[in-house]
Amino acid sequence: MSDEIVNRVANSQLKTIDLEDFYPKGIRTVIDIKNWLFHEQILKETDFREHLKNHDWSQYKDQYVALTCSSDAIIPSWAFMLISTYVSPFAKKIVVGNLTALETSIFQDIITHFNVEDFDGKRIIIKGCSNKPIPETAYIQLIEKLQPLVKSIMFGEACSTVPLFKK
Repeated sequence: MSDEIVNRVANSQLKTIDLEDFYPKGIRTVIDIKNWLFHEQILKETDFREHLKNHDWSQYKDQYVALTCSSDAIIPSWAFMLISTYVSPFAKKIVVGNLTALETSIFQDIITHFNVEDFDGKRIIIKGCSNKPIPETAYIQLIEKLQPLVKSIMFGEACSTVPLFKK
């Protein structure tokens, strides 16, 4: 018997994908428009446009922006579209919704452009623990993209995985 310790995980054909490695740097910001509404409830077009015209949009340079209204006001679609015309020259990405919707949209773009050719016929581990807010939907989209090509998909760490798919 050999006294040499062999790292079988490192020598295996397993390929690990950690979505945290693809997490883009940049500030995530929520713009809540309730303060631009009359009594935080009514959108008066003239006043609303005036708020937009006087707002410093350059503060969102290179940021990821979620547009929302935290009051129960009914906001017409054109209002968020109008805001986007002001913020889009500065922001990296804009969505209507909360930070979860923003992260989901960011990762949808990442998964869409993720090159899966290197994983053809391989056994894959999708790393589960993350210090960054990876949306659950990103994992689902990644599986949808990988499943037609790979031999197997597991979730977790190499020392403790949950099997998800096997051809």
